[in-house]
Amino acid sequence: MSDFKIQFKVFEGPMDLLLFLVRKQEVDIYEVNMTELATQFLEYVEMMKRLDLELAGEFIVMASTLMYIKSRELLPVDQQVEVEDEEELEDPRWELIRKLVEYKRFKDITDDLQKLEFEQEKVYTRRPGSIPLDPLPMENRLEASIFDLIGAVDEVLQRYNHREAGKREIVDDQWSVSEKIVVIRQRLGEAGRLNFSELFEGNGSRGEVVATFLALLELIRLKHLLASQGEVFGEIEIVVAPVDMQRIMPGEPVAETVEAQ
Repeated sequence: MSDFKIQFKVFEGPMDLLLFLVRKQEVDIYEVNMTELATQFLEYVEMMKRLDLELAGEFIVMASTLMYIKSRELLPVDQQVEVEDEEELEDPRWELIRKLVEYKRFKDITDDLQKLEFEQEKVYTRRPGSIPLDPLPMENRLEASIFDLIGAVDEVLQRYNHREAGKREIVDDQWSVSEKIVVIRQRLGEAGRLNFSELFEGNGSRGEVVATFLALLELIRLKHLLASQGEVFGEIEIVVAPVDMQRIMPGEPVAETVEAQ
């Protein structure tokens, strides 16, 4: 694929990924299993690397910190005490939890302010007939994070792993990210909304799945599409974003942006 190596920056940081994984464990931050958290964090980092997503240095630093914490927790209890006595430093587990609690507090405040902003926007008077009919209003849904999307595409790729396990023939993928962007925009332009898994129907290989996913991320980054969930960790739905939210794609005339939807 000619542009398969395009680097797509992850739009959220390592603390966002940690909060995402804590919520998946469905436990209080103070009771989180650090060994399991470290394992899952590293799995997501490896998945992002395989998808050619550009990782900020903070992800690598956090991965190193978690690997250290995990290695300490796997030691016998008596050896853990010896290590702590030798280092005479604050337990890195509690330092990380403290930062995570603090980050969650500011994140919750930001989310509350965004909700207030959204409510204020709804007060603005609009002309009759200008409000689109939407059976699933976005304000009643949750925005899917980059990590929700990565987890969902991993499930799709797992199916292709089983499907291609017995194949010995190497297939040359002809799909490029830019071509998949056109395909997705056409499909969403016709349907208006699709479930995440429906985007990959008809994909014939892992390479095509990855190209489709990277194209989806780029369209979400440009606000051409929105990804949401009816509930936490629920089915992800992709919808066309309102035109006034969208950014112009590089090299694309303004007039074509509306018609492509």
